[in-house]
Amino acid sequence: MKPIEHLTRDFVGYGSQGYDPKWPDHARLALNFVINVEEGSEPSILDGDAASEAALTEGGSGNFPGRDLAAESMFEYGSRVGFWRVAKLLEERGFPATVMACALALERNPDISKYLRKSAFDVCAHGWRWEQHRGLSIDEERERIARTVRSIEASIGTPPEGWYCRYGPSINTRNLLVEHGGFSYDSDAYNDELPYWVKVGDRNHLVVPYSLTNNDAKFMRGAMATADQFFQFLRDAFDLLYAEGKQSPKMMSVGLHLRIAGHPGRAAGLQRFLDHVSGHDGVWVCRRGDIARHWHQHHQPSP
Repeated sequence: MKPIEHLTRDFVGYGSQGYDPKWPDHARLALNFVINVEEGSEPSILDGDAASEAALTEGGSGNFPGRDLAAESMFEYGSRVGFWRVAKLLEERGFPATVMACALALERNPDISKYLRKSAFDVCAHGWRWEQHRGLSIDEERERIARTVRSIEASIGTPPEGWYCRYGPSINTRNLLVEHGGFSYDSDAYNDELPYWVKVGDRNHLVVPYSLTNNDAKFMRGAMATADQFFQFLRDAFDLLYAEGKQSPKMMSVGLHLRIAGHPGRAAGLQRFLDHVSGHDGVWVCRRGDIARHWHQHHQPSP
């Protein structure tokens, strides 16, 4: 059986020669901040699930049947407080960002949806709910994608430009995104620091890779404990990419969660990093949709 083209593994990519992305204004680096909006879409007893979601929360106890009121409250902090703190830090410096939003989370927080309608942020669909697509049948996943697009468009007035699953896609996700249409990219890959094209059937489809490396989830997995550690890690990644960018420009994604980076003891590290970035010329702080549009306009695949 012939494998699906976009599921064949490529261990070479752009190879030793690299590739010049020709970022606007000869930027050395394209920097994209990603704000994950998941609160209210996570597995919940009230939504008919078997247990409350406790992932990426402070307690980490979880793993017990029934309703976890502590975890629910920690998710609520993210949308009640965390979003507004992170958004303000970016807004004060004139930095745009991408919101990876679960559709149900936007439905349940109309204030965030209202903000997104007028902000400098764009939206990448993060699923109907914060769920694993790998466990869905092809028909279930097709329905989820269509429902997500309808819901996000109703919430913010425009459809999402891209797509990103919770952690990883199913083997059908990319085919279904192309089948549905309307997506300029997906970010369901972690394998490069530049966008690239894949063939899905007879269509060229753009992948704008994401990163779980420059990501505040490390706080909840024991790899970081302080704002300074977060700042230093992001700063070091930025500084190396910025130096390399004199010859070989790349992109950098920074992943933020409302219930993690939204807390003041962690937001302080983000604040330091934003100020560090502000001190450098030649950085294109942009949205994922901007990166996708640039690639569609200037880097079409060869015949």
